[in-house]
Amino acid sequence: MKNVKIYSNLLKLDIQRFAVDSSEGLVGTETKLERSEDGSTWEEIADIKTIPELGGDTEKIDVTTLADDRRKQVEGIQNASNVQFQAVYKGASFAKALKEAGNRKQYNWKVTYPDGMTATMRGSYNIKFGAVAVNGALGYTITITVSDGPHFTAAGSTQPASK
Repeated sequence: MKNVKIYSNLLKLDIQRFAVDSSEGLVGTETKLERSEDGSTWEEIADIKTIPELGGDTEKIDVTTLADDRRKQVEGIQNASNVQFQAVYKGASFAKALKEAGNRKQYNWKVTYPDGMTATMRGSYNIKFGAVAVNGALGYTITITVSDGPHFTAAGSTQPASK
């Protein structure tokens, strides 16, 4: 019995990662936003309340000629955009986020969803403090100006999806 270890208190089991099929949907609880300077060490940046839509709309290129009776378009490149994450104000996490906001430095960002899917991007960020209301929670917005990405990696995969 000397070599027997009890793992019940050492192992946190994430049941959602073992789901065979998420066709009924996936709850967004435990989705997190992380920041990294070098892409290898990540830290959770704030107490996030909402994650925005991620991805870009493809520009349309007009290829209509004078011989055409209808406008013709083909897909161009995707637009990079700003993404805005709503956060609940908590002193320590706000101070951490505020410390380097607005310095125009490019950071690596990662959104991790409950099943392990990730979206990574690169960009600088700013903070805007939200309006204050009677009986309302204090909050702020982290706006990332995306210079590259987002790149999605499916749950259980180690490689981002190809473009």
